[in-house]
Amino acid sequence: PPIHVDETPWPVKGVKEWLWVFTNQLFCLFRAADTRGRKELEDQLGHEYGGVLSSDDLGVYNGYTVVAQQKCLAHLRRHFQRLIKTPGQYNKTIGQTFLKLIDEAFRHYRIWQNDKNRHGYQVWARQFKDKIKIATEEWKPKAGYEAGKLLRNLRQKAEQWWYFLEHPEIPPDNNLAERSLRLAITKRKVSGGSRSMERFKQTANLLTVIQTCRRQERSVIDFFEKSLIAKVGHPNCLFPSLIPNF
Repeated sequence: PPIHVDETPWPVKGVKEWLWVFTNQLFCLFRAADTRGRKELEDQLGHEYGGVLSSDDLGVYNGYTVVAQQKCLAHLRRHFQRLIKTPGQYNKTIGQTFLKLIDEAFRHYRIWQNDKNRHGYQVWARQFKDKIKIATEEWKPKAGYEAGKLLRNLRQKAEQWWYFLEHPEIPPDNNLAERSLRLAITKRKVSGGSRSMERFKQTANLLTVIQTCRRQERSVIDFFEKSLIAKVGHPNCLFPSLIPNF
């Protein structure tokens, strides 16, 4: 199945650790980790993943073996927003050009979400890919260092930035994972983090139950109640499962 991945810092006794989230529409798994590296990704998903992975543009995801990747277009938009404010002869114009194109992409994706007109979406997508190619080639010779890096990134990772153009069932952003982290971020701000890795892992497990129950439109209280009844060995009561059927 497609999966969205993100990570956020988590203090443990004053040391920066990392809380990862792996999620889609049916589950939300949190992982307490001490790194932001590839090892955490591979420990959770394996050395390769047989689905589409949506993420931000953190380097740890580059080269990871998957069916396909969709990098978050909202992050790309922020890169071009920063470019507009970066000194350089053509930076403002290049930034504005690609901001306009990215906004067009988001706009047409929202239209597809509302009307599900796949043919109309595909016609637009073909024309849009031509626009991206033309704009990239036009500005490549004029781009300075920062703009040049962005344009090379667009060209080299085109299939990862624009996967949703041919597969609109995959969103162009990583909002699902980012929204999933909000409860965790709120808890982190209130608690200041965890006092031990063991407590950190318990927090990750608790967040997994809460957010997965929300995904599956199930009562968190009911889940814990059934779990406790099964724990004490009540006859005919099995442990409830959060594992979805794919």
